[in-house]
Amino acid sequence: MTGAYALHALSDDELVTFERHLAGCEPCAQEAAELSAAAARLGLAATVTPPTALRERVLHRVSSVRQESPGGLTALRTGRASLRARLLSRWALAACLAAAAALGGTAVWQHQRAEDALRQARSAQSGAEAIAAVLASPDARTRTAALGGGATGTVVVSRDRDKAVFLVSGMARPADGKVYQLWFDDEGAMRSAGLMDPGRTDQAVLMGGAVDGASGMGVTLEPAGGSEKPTSAPVALMGLPA
Repeated sequence: MTGAYALHALSDDELVTFERHLAGCEPCAQEAAELSAAAARLGLAATVTPPTALRERVLHRVSSVRQESPGGLTALRTGRASLRARLLSRWALAACLAAAAALGGTAVWQHQRAEDALRQARSAQSGAEAIAAVLASPDARTRTAALGGGATGTVVVSRDRDKAVFLVSGMARPADGKVYQLWFDDEGAMRSAGLMDPGRTDQAVLMGGAVDGASGMGVTLEPAGGSEKPTSAPVALMGLPA
C-alpha cells in the first residue's frame, strides 16, 4: 500500500489503517518516504505534446480490449481484504506481545523499543515531506552529473525555500567505518550539509542547512560520524543550478 499512499490514492479507511501501521514500521515508512519523493520528482518532468494520432490509437485499443471479468475483480477484492487482514493480524500480534511483556520484567524495554520505532517512523515521514516540498517547489531547479563508477547525481535547489536535495543512483557503498558526507561550497569554503546513508546505493537526501550563497556542492568520503572539514579528495563536485 506504500505506492498508493505516496500518490494519495487510499480510501479514508485504508489511510487510517495504513498510517497506524506506518507509525510502527520503519521499512514501510522508509519506502513511503522514497516513493513520495519520487512522485514529487516526477512532477518536475517536462511535458511533451503527444502525437496527433495517439488519441485515435488509444480509443481503438479501448474498444478492442476485453473488460476485466467479474472473477478478476473478485480476486482483486479478495487480495485487498487479505492484505487488510494481514495488517490487522500484525497489530493483534503486537497487542498480544505488549500484554505479555506487561506481565514480565521486560515491559519497560518493550515500551522503549516501541517509542524508538515510533520516533523513527515519524522522522522518516517528516524527512520525506521536507524532500517532497523541495522537489515540488515551483522554483525548483536541477543539475545532473555523472559521479564515476556508473553513479549519477542530481541536485535540486529551491531558492524560495533556501533548501537543496541531493538524489543519487548507483553509488558504491563506502568501506566499513566510512561514510559519504555532503558539503555546500561557499566560494571555496566547504560547509557540512549532512551524511548519506552508507547502506543505500540509491537515495534522496535533504541537505542540511540553508543554501544561502553557496555556489556548489560536493561529496567526500569521511570517517563514520563525519568530519568538520573534508579529509579526502571529492568524490563529486557540482555547481548549483541558478
